[in-house]
Amino acid sequence: MSDSKTDSITTPAAEQADNPTYMRRIRSFVLREGRLTKGQQHALDNYWADYGLAYQADAFDLTKVFNRDNPRVLEIGFGMGQSLVQMASETPDKDFIGIEVHRPGVGACIALAQSKGLTNIKIFQHDAVEILEHSIADNSLDTVQLFFPDPWHKKRHHKRRIVQPEFANLVRKKLKPGGVFHMATDWQNYAEHMLEVMQQMPGYSNLSATNDYVERPAHRPLTKFEQRGHRLGHGVWDLMYKKES
Repeated sequence: MSDSKTDSITTPAAEQADNPTYMRRIRSFVLREGRLTKGQQHALDNYWADYGLAYQADAFDLTKVFNRDNPRVLEIGFGMGQSLVQMASETPDKDFIGIEVHRPGVGACIALAQSKGLTNIKIFQHDAVEILEHSIADNSLDTVQLFFPDPWHKKRHHKRRIVQPEFANLVRKKLKPGGVFHMATDWQNYAEHMLEVMQQMPGYSNLSATNDYVERPAHRPLTKFEQRGHRLGHGVWDLMYKKES
C-alpha cells in the first residue's frame, strides 16, 4: 500500500516455518514486516481458524467456504483491514476475501472482523498472484479490488508494479462475466500506467463515461490516509473495468 505499504488449519507463521521457500514466493508486494501487537498476535492465535484460509494448489469451493452462494469480492493488499471490514460490515449480503502478506495487517483485520462478529470475510496471508493462479476458481468472483498498491514510483522499478498485462489477464479469468476489476491509486503516474495497461487488454470494457477514470464509488470507503491526501491537495484516481461476457 502506498501509505504503509498482497481440513487442518495452518497458520501463516507455521507455513513460513515449515516451508523455507515461503518468502521467495512473495512477488506482488514488498514484505515490510513490523512487530505484532498483543492484540494482533491474539487474533492470529485464536481466530485464524475462523477467518483464515491457507494457500492451496487447488481452487476452493467458495460456496462451501461461506456456506452460501452470494456475490464475492476479493481485495488484494488490504493493509490493516479497516476498509475491508467496513465494506463487509455494511454489505452483509456479499462475501469478502482479503489477501495480505503482512502479518500485522492480517492480525489487525482478523481482530476487527471478530470484534464485529462478521461471518462474511475470509483472509489469506500469501502472495496474491499465487492465490489467484491456484486457490481461486475461474469465473468465481464478482469484484476484484486493488486499492493503493505499491506504486514503485522510480522508473527503473516500474516493471515491479502489479498491474501488468499478465496480471490483468489473470484477474479477468477469475471474474464472472460482468464482474468488475476496480483499482485505485494516489500516484498519477501509476494511474496513467494502469489506464495504459487496461486499455490494451481484450475482454474488458472501461466503465468510465470518458474512457479513463471514474469518480470514487460510494462502496469504496474513504480512508483517513485518503482524507489527509485530499486536504493536502493530492489526487486519487479510480479505474473500473468490466469483464465482457
